[in-house]
Amino acid sequence: MRKSALGVVVVGVAASLLLGACSSSKKTTTGTTPSTGTSTGASSATGGKGKVGVILPDTTSSTRYTTYDAPLLTAAFKAAGIPADVQNAGGSTAKFQSIAQSMFGEGISVLIMDSIDPTSGAAVEQAAKTAGVKVIDYDRVNLGGSADYYVSFDNEKVGQLQGQTLVSCLSAVNDPQIIEMDGGTDVDNNAVLFKQGALSVLDPLQSAGKLKIVSDTVVKGWDVNLAAPAFTQALTANGGKVDGVLAANDDIANAVIGVLKSNGLAGKVQVTGQDSGVEGLQNILTGDQCMTIFKDVKLEADAASKLAIALINGTDPSAAGVTLTNFQDPKGNRTLKAVLLTPTVITKKNVEDVVTAGALTAAQICKGIAADCAAAGVK
Repeated sequence: MRKSALGVVVVGVAASLLLGACSSSKKTTTGTTPSTGTSTGASSATGGKGKVGVILPDTTSSTRYTTYDAPLLTAAFKAAGIPADVQNAGGSTAKFQSIAQSMFGEGISVLIMDSIDPTSGAAVEQAAKTAGVKVIDYDRVNLGGSADYYVSFDNEKVGQLQGQTLVSCLSAVNDPQIIEMDGGTDVDNNAVLFKQGALSVLDPLQSAGKLKIVSDTVVKGWDVNLAAPAFTQALTANGGKVDGVLAANDDIANAVIGVLKSNGLAGKVQVTGQDSGVEGLQNILTGDQCMTIFKDVKLEADAASKLAIALINGTDPSAAGVTLTNFQDPKGNRTLKAVLLTPTVITKKNVEDVVTAGALTAAQICKGIAADCAAAGVK
């Protein structure tokens, strides 16, 4: 998440990274983190041309990977009769590399991977190239990597929508003070794009004196355990004053809301989010969160699975309804073929859209907040 080859030396380095299961990321964990995975159409030990490997990054940066991605991708390949090995690296780059090595040994033809960080991801991609495996960067692109394909949402647009909606939510506040809570800009290019998109909206308004960003804080590695302490520090540094929080996703938003509640500020501060998880939607319905972004993972998983199946069958992806566009990798000075899907803003007025899309049920969202759901028409 190659037109300019890394060369024989780097291929050797990538291979030794895999064989040694090297762990260099700050987010790397020990073997205590479980790896969850499923295999469809064949056992994980069964080789054979036409098998797909899927490696998801973790269970902590977002709940989406276990709630949506894994079951959706598993079901798609099962329906197509394509053997698939779907696993989660549990936040460990060493485990991610070990899973990849095992999948190459199984004889997979296509690898769909959502990397923990670009460095370890690029190493896996180079090893995949050496093994003759085609790679699809899924959700996160590896800048400087060697994958030919990328499937995600328009992540800069995600940030623009967050910024625009936050401004709208703060329309009644004069000269609002905003704390920015970025997620994982140290490891994830998506996070960089979220921030870039949001600032394209907020920076001009700040320059015009219409708002002030009083703090720019990074929740390193998307580690939600770092979010509350980081926000507390930023809030304290600003004398306990804040009108809006640009939180990168719902998990960070929820941590922020916890701090706001402990300071008697919940419901008085406009907070953004992303992912449209149960917690985020509940926070919107109870008035603690201004908005979230709905990225219908069904569309993302559908596009990735269709693309993988087309690559396996040697057919044109467009025949399967997959529209590819160009995505520039400035670090690798290359162009990937990409599917960039359109995100949707969710506020209290349209939470029902998530139910209509089949991403969550009203029962899941409304558990414990039935009155708030009824008031918002969620049923």
